Amino acid sequence: MKMTGSQILLECLKREAVEVVFGYPGGQILPTFDALYGYKGFKFILTRHEQAAAHAADGYARVTGKVGVCLATSGPGATNLVTGIANAFMDSIPMVAITGQVPTALIGNDAFQEADITGITRPVTKHNYLVKDVKDLALIVREAFYIASTGRPGPVLIDLPKDVQVAQTDFIWPEEVKIRSYNPNYSGHPGQIKRAAKLIAEAKRPVIYVGGGIITSGASLELLELAEKINCPVTWTLMGIGAFPSKHKQSLGMLGMHGTAYANHSIMDADLIIALGARFDDRVTGRLDKFASGAKIIHIDIDPSSISKNVRVDVPIVGDARQVIAELNQEIKHLPQIDEWLKHVDALKKKFPMVFQDKKKVLPQYVIQQIDEVTNGEAIICTEVGQHQMWAAQWYNYLLPRTFVSSGGLGTMGFGFPAAIGAKLGRPEKTVFNIAGDGSIQMNIQELATCVENKINIKVAIINNGYLGMVRQWQELFYKRRYSYTPITSPDFVKLAESYGAVGIRVTKKEEVKPALKKAIAVDNTVFIDFRVEEEENVYPMVPAGEAINNILGGLA
Repeated sequence: MKMTGSQILLECLKREAVEVVFGYPGGQILPTFDALYGYKGFKFILTRHEQAAAHAADGYARVTGKVGVCLATSGPGATNLVTGIANAFMDSIPMVAITGQVPTALIGNDAFQEADITGITRPVTKHNYLVKDVKDLALIVREAFYIASTGRPGPVLIDLPKDVQVAQTDFIWPEEVKIRSYNPNYSGHPGQIKRAAKLIAEAKRPVIYVGGGIITSGASLELLELAEKINCPVTWTLMGIGAFPSKHKQSLGMLGMHGTAYANHSIMDADLIIALGARFDDRVTGRLDKFASGAKIIHIDIDPSSISKNVRVDVPIVGDARQVIAELNQEIKHLPQIDEWLKHVDALKKKFPMVFQDKKKVLPQYVIQQIDEVTNGEAIICTEVGQHQMWAAQWYNYLLPRTFVSSGGLGTMGFGFPAAIGAKLGRPEKTVFNIAGDGSIQMNIQELATCVENKINIKVAIINNGYLGMVRQWQELFYKRRYSYTPITSPDFVKLAESYGAVGIRVTKKEEVKPALKKAIAVDNTVFIDFRVEEEENVYPMVPAGEAINNILGGLA
């Protein structure tokens, strides 16, 4: 059956079981949007900016584990996707981004709205394609989804010239994908697994250190089995939040720059670190030459390039976290004797508790605690980037994987609101909160229209302190309180929400917090809650940049 390139693209997306595509039309992608007219194979969501389309696809992928899809035109449409693509790349999120391109005969001629998007995105995609022949399109789409979702996931870009979209060919669906140069390894090396089991049996002070790879591979139950089997404390990165229940007795909370003091001290005192699906990034390790210098390290990761990249590893195991941990659980026959170590860790928890000073004003930490209480820890929490992001990581009790959606590696302001749109469409049965700052929320605030038009019910808790809060905190602590361009003027968020047809609530008193949250949850509409919080409240604990992670600032959080 002969089909145009645009029709082939839509048929391929349907066969890949795509449920929703986020995007924005334009000249060079018009044939595909014409094919979308009246199309029922999947839902299309018109965002108000291409960056938001990429972030929404990212959020959808994080909560479902499926590939997120976004669609834009050439030139500025494509370049507007780049931040979202880079964000997904840094956090290993499966995404396929499809861009229109000028006709093949004009490529390289500086045609109107032409940009070399394959060249621009090469550093921030797992792979990308420029389609030159419509006969190749079905296989390219099939390969793109396969590459995006296997091994260490990541974004793949398909650049689709206008003439390829209108060209016709016989549609042939490739049932199998085989790429000779791409064969991810899923099984761990048996000898290395035996070595790891031996190190675990001999350990006196072990710590399990968990990253986002546990969530990606669906390895939370295998992790829980391992942790309880060896009775070992567990800490996690920002991307690893939800991989291990935060209320579990062996939980140490998040480690790193804004991690718990007892997690940081524990990992620095450890004699064995069992690193699972984590990459030892700088926010976790702090000063590298001081990081856990007395510990041996077992590192399980599907990406061989991540192993020994930042920190020397004693037992590297390349493979899928779920499969390798299951194999390790079977191999462990002798358990470590760590009673004294557990007493030491308990003492650290008592010495460095996570508490904040109670004040009459509305505190950000209190707002997060109340969101946790009214949702019973069962909501999906999305965040922007800044102080509110760290408070959301610290003060909400995450019990399940894929319930925390945040920009980790790139630290993208403006991520959370469109990501929450994707999260709600991916998990419509869940309450979805976007915890935002008054600065971050303004970067993609236009997506209020997307929410209202499509009846996407999201709750947005704006931690409004009148500053670009995290930058202001650094200026306070390290730049002698010279607040250079961090005070920020915001609109009336209540009136703004109402002008789009959403609901706005303002909270200025502590006793108003819980009633406002309950009211917001009860409303079947997007709700902006403007929490006027203590203006110069800081995120503690905090490790200064370039310091060892046991050199911690802050008394009360």
